[in-house]
Amino acid sequence: MTKPLRIALAGLGTVGGGVVRLLDTNAALIARRAGRPIEIVAVSARDRAKDRGVDLSRFEWVDDATALASHPNADVVVELIGGSDGPALTLARATLSAGKGFVTANKAMIAHHGLELARAAEQAEAALKFEAAVAGGIPVIKGLREGAAANEIARVYGILNGTCNFILSKMEAEGRDFSEVLAEAQALGFAESDPTFDIDGIDAAHKLSILSSIAFGTQPAFGGVVASGIRHVIAADIAEAAALGYRIRLIGIAEDGPHGLFQRVHPHLVPVSHPLAHVTGATNAVVAEGNFVGRLLFQGAGAGDGPTASAVVADLIDIARGEYGPAFAMPADALAEHQPADAGERRARAYVRFTVADKVGVLAEIAAAMRDAGVSIESLIQRGSGGEDGSVLVAIVTHEGPERSVAQALEKLRGSQSLTGQPMWMHILG
Repeated sequence: MTKPLRIALAGLGTVGGGVVRLLDTNAALIARRAGRPIEIVAVSARDRAKDRGVDLSRFEWVDDATALASHPNADVVVELIGGSDGPALTLARATLSAGKGFVTANKAMIAHHGLELARAAEQAEAALKFEAAVAGGIPVIKGLREGAAANEIARVYGILNGTCNFILSKMEAEGRDFSEVLAEAQALGFAESDPTFDIDGIDAAHKLSILSSIAFGTQPAFGGVVASGIRHVIAADIAEAAALGYRIRLIGIAEDGPHGLFQRVHPHLVPVSHPLAHVTGATNAVVAEGNFVGRLLFQGAGAGDGPTASAVVADLIDIARGEYGPAFAMPADALAEHQPADAGERRARAYVRFTVADKVGVLAEIAAAMRDAGVSIESLIQRGSGGEDGSVLVAIVTHEGPERSVAQALEKLRGSQSLTGQPMWMHILG
């Protein structure tokens, strides 16, 4: 029998348990597809006594995860610990230094240290694979790195965080406000007890920087991603968007051009005619636009033990076959270093919502600020007649124009006594 690919697994949480179950359940099929069996020989986690619903007694237990890198019987280390630094990064460096393959689902570590690790992998002639780091079980990294390799990618964008998409689509379906739906998402396990990384767009920004590097052949540039999340979206925004023919989604978008690399995660109004408008629940979807292949849409479960484990094991099958190349689709030294593009020069339509005092002259003040900043207003709508605090909502949709102009208009209104809340600015996907 062909020698098996032997795995050391660090991290036995939801995904780690899923990897063990998948390798057990589909062992024969995986061996046929990989050309040889794939077997776990050692594992490591913080709590040896915890019941994870799988039989771990057949594997050697290693208390110090870093020691897996030098395990004499392991060919590949799978890291499912998480975190951009700390034990995960130490294990990655040690594994690649030992010349062993390294597979991870750790988006934060790849976003922050991917270039360093890619160089180490090339120097050691070892595999560095991270399909599970972006969009769970959706093979978007493989699709960009291999299937679309011959194409110049103009733009990559999509719904990269299932928690935010669950919250927004739930608000949309039931007319409820953000805080209430967030609490439900936490109760159901779709959101962490501290949901900051998800709802403020940081998780999506990690994923976007990885996709951007692969799509455009640039060095991973997480620091260049401008990220904001959905915590200030209210039910009235959802309703107003629907009335205008849009749905609100948190969109990560990246473009590379002569003026630099543009990367942003921000709530967008998405036309109901666009495929992303129909992505609901905790689903991810990524669109890539190639100059020969056209528009590609990758959609599916973006998290969970099964989908993420599926991506991890797909990477292991590639390694078992000997099918792996540069981590970011080209050698690390060929990845271009780009400066962040100036978002102010981008031309787009925008939705801006104000909470204002219900009094004479407020609309004129807002319109004047827009006029003075050079913003052309397509529509201006006031909803309500004043609540208990005497405030109403005013929503503006602009014509296409420089984003800098909208920013200048909002700056002119900063500190206005007419505004009773912070304005909400969302871009319109187009």
